[in-house]
Amino acid sequence: MSSEQPHAAFTAAMETHSFPGILLDLDGTIVNSTDAIVKHWHELAKELGVDPNVILASSHGRRSIDTLQMYDPSKANWQYVSHVEGLIPQQYGRDAVEIPGAKDLLASLEASAARWAIVTSGTLALATGWLDVMKLSRPNLLVTAEDVTKGKPDPECYRLGKDRLDLTDQTALVVEDSPAGVRAGSQAGCKVIGLATTHDIAQLKSAGADWIVQDLSSVRLAGIDQASGQMRIEIRNSLRY
Repeated sequence: MSSEQPHAAFTAAMETHSFPGILLDLDGTIVNSTDAIVKHWHELAKELGVDPNVILASSHGRRSIDTLQMYDPSKANWQYVSHVEGLIPQQYGRDAVEIPGAKDLLASLEASAARWAIVTSGTLALATGWLDVMKLSRPNLLVTAEDVTKGKPDPECYRLGKDRLDLTDQTALVVEDSPAGVRAGSQAGCKVIGLATTHDIAQLKSAGADWIVQDLSSVRLAGIDQASGQMRIEIRNSLRY
């Protein structure tokens, strides 16, 4: 993973596109909790008797229950996973920071009549914990790890999000930071903005991101058509490619 993009040219002209709804990932997209998650997996790795770096190499964007299934199936149950994930914001909240632009974008979505959701590989306890600790707006719809049978890159989570927003046959917008999430959004029939916050640009390109930006400061809700419900999304300073 890398957020360093030294040769990238985020200089494309502003674009405005209309979408019926927007679905956002959480970790790496709204909140940068990398340091907290690293500490969490280091502690858990001691219990598992596994090198934490081996776990961290493949855990981002993956449900914890799927990761634990690989190393200790006895811990791969929702009671255990929800408990340990719910402790992360409490124990390591100071190690997390807002992705630039997240607070403003979420506040604008909450204040409008926009259809929006957070779709995350984390549990409900983890997702609500981070939103509360970071004092960020919470959508009416959260799709979390417990809601699906397969995690990202499987598109089930974003298809479910679209269904619950009544957008089943429409092209919604997904905002993601991981290649697995980008693939999931694309395969769910959405357009995808990739954030270059945690992974290399080449990985986001390969995954099929329609736009790549540095962070959420490049994404703005410009308004909503009251008749159609379509939201106008401005995308600024995207990558030229």
